[in-house]
Amino acid sequence: MKVVAGPEVVELVHEHGGQLYVWTDPLTCCGTVTYLRTAAEPKPGRVFHRVANAGFELFIAHGRIAPPEELHLEMRGWRRRRIEASWDRCAYVT
Repeated sequence: MKVVAGPEVVELVHEHGGQLYVWTDPLTCCGTVTYLRTAAEPKPGRVFHRVANAGFELFIAHGRIAPPEELHLEMRGWRRRRIEASWDRCAYVT
């Protein structure tokens, strides 16, 4: 898996302990759409796998879905900075 993360993402991860966890979060409303969530601590009850060569400690829990070819991490927000993940450049997994 290729990880695409700019220097501002790497900086924010290091400011919050040097680890980033990414997991899938299915939302059932009008069909099932699976979004990606990120945090500095793991989501309880998920099995995370370490991803090498990210510039920081990156862990992903993709459940039964095959991991992406590319995981894009981008900064969002100007009041409350946060990292958002996209799966092969998509905001959700189908």
